[in-house]
Amino acid sequence: MGTQPLFIMYNSPLMDINDLTQAMDRFVTAKGWYQPETLRPQTQKNLAASLCIEAAEVLELFQWSDQATDPAALERELADVALYLLQLARVSGIDLEQAVMDKLNLNYHREWDQNSPTEMDQHVKED
Repeated sequence: MGTQPLFIMYNSPLMDINDLTQAMDRFVTAKGWYQPETLRPQTQKNLAASLCIEAAEVLELFQWSDQATDPAALERELADVALYLLQLARVSGIDLEQAVMDKLNLNYHREWDQNSPTEMDQHVKED
């Protein structure tokens, strides 16, 4: 007999960033990680470090290969990255959906690969 989840956090196939953030918040609350005596305090530094650690675990799946050797593991690690990102944005008071749209708008006006490598080296030396 397998273990059953205590509750279903959501039942919609489509969720937006706010829904996902709320689901993560319910999870963290249920685990007691907002409590002062927790071993997993939800501080910006702790969440940023955890985000980087999980991103490194994504990269590890590609070590010595151009393809992830375990697609299911990649799915799990990407979910971990997304969850830590959502939580970091939440505790930082950042509207992640708006931040993403603002960044995309900014990037639309950027130009990449416009300089030759020697021109880019020159810019680095000038800085």
